[in-house]
Amino acid sequence: MVVTRFAPSPTGYLHIGGLRTALYSYLWARRMGGKFLLRIEDTDEKRNSVEAAMAIEAAFEWCGMEYDGEIVYQSKRKEIYKEYIEQLLDKGKAYHCYLSKEELDLLREKQMVNKERPKYDGRYRNFKGVPPKDVAPVVRIKAPISGEICFEDGVKGKMKFKAEDILDDFIIARADGSPTYNFVVAVDDALMGVNNVIRGDDHLSNTPKQIIIYEALGFNVPKFFHVPMILNEQGKKLSKRDGATDVMDYPKMGYLKEALLNFLVRLGWSHK
Repeated sequence: MVVTRFAPSPTGYLHIGGLRTALYSYLWARRMGGKFLLRIEDTDEKRNSVEAAMAIEAAFEWCGMEYDGEIVYQSKRKEIYKEYIEQLLDKGKAYHCYLSKEELDLLREKQMVNKERPKYDGRYRNFKGVPPKDVAPVVRIKAPISGEICFEDGVKGKMKFKAEDILDDFIIARADGSPTYNFVVAVDDALMGVNNVIRGDDHLSNTPKQIIIYEALGFNVPKFFHVPMILNEQGKKLSKRDGATDVMDYPKMGYLKEALLNFLVRLGWSHK
């Protein structure tokens, strides 16, 4: 059964670009007789807003887009993420890195001078010595240092990334223990049974990292669909400066939900 999701962050109102992505996920799930889930990615405590989360729910209600089951809040799943990080550490698929911010900055400066891609050099990947006492470690996953990461995108077709061009042992848990975005997304999608991930193509660069996390944890990799974003007249991502982008501005201006949804679902579509 097809299971899709929409996973906004409650840091502001629901953008019409987000609604369009949600609409694709919703319609695809309904077309395939599957489920459409809603997850609130509220792990950024400094930027989160209860009002924003309520605004997202209000926008869904106005549009008539019914999600299946209860809303999942990432802020209530911290122990789950911690468990899976520990699992990777125990299996040797992740490790503690004690590189300080100053050391990392110096490393990147040298790489840029040498016209190299700035990246972590893996110095703690197989570290067996005594760790520094004055550095709170981050947790890095052991990413492949060669080969290719490939997947079939439902919109873009065959996608291929060279590991050495885009990857290093990236961070999955910060020094304060909080998990990173790519880690929680992969864990949540897997545990929620999401097998069709429909999202904006600005997330395409996250996909190789998430695939590595899926595989390290023994999860099935979902099918990905990366859809084009809504752009302004200058070809840049639509923003507040371009006019009404808050979904709930439209009923205030007298628009019917059917008009907005019809416009969004056909935006970027043609007979060609």
